[in-house]
Amino acid sequence: MTSANPDSVRPDDLPISVPLLDVNRGNAMLRGEILEAIARVVDSGRFLYGPDVARLEEAIAAICDARYAVGCASGSDALLLALMALEVGPGDEVIVPSFTFFATASCIWRLGARVVFADVDPVTFNLDPAKVEEVITPATRAIIPVHLYGQCADMDPLLEIARHNDLKVIEDAAQAVGAEYRGHPAGSMGDLGCISFYPTKNLGGCGDGGMIVTNDESLAEKIRRLAAHGMKTRYYHSLVGINSRLDSIQAAVLNVKLAQLGRWTNDRRTNAKRYHELFAAAHLDQHLVLPRELSNRYHVWNQYTLRVPRGRRDELRAKLTERNVGSEIYYPVPLHLQECFRTLGYRRDSLPVTERLCQEALSLPIFPELTEAEQDRVVGVIQGALLGERAAA
Repeated sequence: MTSANPDSVRPDDLPISVPLLDVNRGNAMLRGEILEAIARVVDSGRFLYGPDVARLEEAIAAICDARYAVGCASGSDALLLALMALEVGPGDEVIVPSFTFFATASCIWRLGARVVFADVDPVTFNLDPAKVEEVITPATRAIIPVHLYGQCADMDPLLEIARHNDLKVIEDAAQAVGAEYRGHPAGSMGDLGCISFYPTKNLGGCGDGGMIVTNDESLAEKIRRLAAHGMKTRYYHSLVGINSRLDSIQAAVLNVKLAQLGRWTNDRRTNAKRYHELFAAAHLDQHLVLPRELSNRYHVWNQYTLRVPRGRRDELRAKLTERNVGSEIYYPVPLHLQECFRTLGYRRDSLPVTERLCQEALSLPIFPELTEAEQDRVVGVIQGALLGERAAA
């Protein structure tokens, strides 16, 4: 990288504005195909349970190396349906990370079970197996490891802990379609895998959508019924389910996008590698903790999340915002300290690694269409903010 003062531009130039995400940029090249796919659904009148849904389910099952896939209305519902299928309820406990999106824990709460938080590994941001083992009780029914930011959790020890304690494992792969752990796709290793197609995900639709994958035929069939008010035959309810179906329009959009997933993943991986090189060239790797892809993982980089130590994260983010460079904090408040979970009894310092990450984590733009000039701008602004404008010149 050739260092340059981010503001030393000719008067007729404007500094590059860099969005955190640019969904429209990604959709633009597929606009015609997407509109044609939507039109086919409209013309068919098959808005639910249509062939587009079946096609997407088959494709996602293949990507996840699973025998079955069941579409649903969102990634949040995927987690809820997975727990419902396992009949988790009052008196049960489920172990989850606190450093994750709210849905990972709220699905447990909704079913009347107890949420048990475990601390995470500071390198991968994922569940620390040793901390999981510490919080298992006779009431524990399941573990939900989250493959956060696009890199799988350390599944071998987690699966061994689950086997030894007769626990179920639900993989939260909302951010990790296509990621791998020791050659095994995200979603293929536990009893159930849950996927989100929210527009900002590495495979995102034009609205909400989700899917559950599994190798267990009986669980797949049960989830399919639970997602349709507990019906298999119309108006005959064998279970009390919910209304959570993946609609055909979303499936049609996702089928168009699925053909680009491999290229998009490669582009994300290229952007991550280039960030590493740019930060090293600017000596910023001495001031930041850069994210790492572990040797036995395949990271799909849904987020590029670094750590800004010594209490400078918020100052840096303010500088990025001031210079029109997008960033986000995933996540500013750990779940165990959220007001709605206060009755669980967690206090500050309960999960020290998680709490430190919430003070240090900062995600930068890494969407597939990000240009080299935009990456230069991101790193240049960070260099100026952390090392001073003279160092960036």
